Amino acid sequence: MKYLNLIVTVAIVSTSLLALRPPASPKPIKLVKVWETDTTLRIPESVLYDGHKTLYVANIDGKPGALDGNGFISKVSLDGKIENLRWTSGLNAPKGMGLYKNKLYVTDIYRLICINTENGRAEKTWDGVGKNAFLNDVTVAKDGTVYVSDNQNDKIYRLKDGKWEVWLEGEQLNKPNGVLAVGKDKLLIGSTKIGALRSVDVATKVMTTLADGMAATDGIVSEGKNNYFVSDWNGQIFHVNADGTKEQLLDTRQQKINAADIDYVARKKLLIVPTFYKNTLVAYRVE
Repeated sequence: MKYLNLIVTVAIVSTSLLALRPPASPKPIKLVKVWETDTTLRIPESVLYDGHKTLYVANIDGKPGALDGNGFISKVSLDGKIENLRWTSGLNAPKGMGLYKNKLYVTDIYRLICINTENGRAEKTWDGVGKNAFLNDVTVAKDGTVYVSDNQNDKIYRLKDGKWEVWLEGEQLNKPNGVLAVGKDKLLIGSTKIGALRSVDVATKVMTTLADGMAATDGIVSEGKNNYFVSDWNGQIFHVNADGTKEQLLDTRQQKINAADIDYVARKKLLIVPTFYKNTLVAYRVE
């Protein structure tokens, strides 16, 4: 009986010690390079996965603010082959893109353009407010509402039910670049002036900071479960957890390789990074 009591006591003590033990740290995330396109792209600023088999790429092909008609959209396969270099051309300096059904929304300096993905033709445009409008990123909510950032003028535009308006503005936006709609109720914003990822409640417009210290925040994409990948245009990629902690996954600043407006192909665990002046897309497997 003594031995039985001793065994039970040891078991209880061992269980208690296990309970006191801190939880294991999550395994660090790694990015493993899988492929890189050739260099026929021309200053790729953003990439967007269509949910099936195609990556759309916005090419500036000139100065980011030049009204030169040189800009174009490319189609690239998920294994890095450029399938149609100039699928749509005649743009100026296209940047952010958003997709809803067969409509591709693209910013082009002072305007937002809607392109029909079935034929590559522009169907409609909406101009920003003022002569110095500089529209940058685009995101589309599940209900089709389109949000667009103007990072030089501290504005967020909204296109909802055919109405185009300045939805949010002011210095508190701190030069918004990347935007990401999360459901219908939340909008994430990358504030480049303060290097922060911020969340806006769509109903109240109340803004909170999720994480900071990320320099020139550019692209924002969801990994799922309220975790996100955020790019710093200078050449960094961060993973931001739901609790606001962040981890640097990539740093190519010394090589002078930019990391512009990224996208994530969840089913293949591929993070796609436009390198801007290096004229390529690079795909990394997330491990």
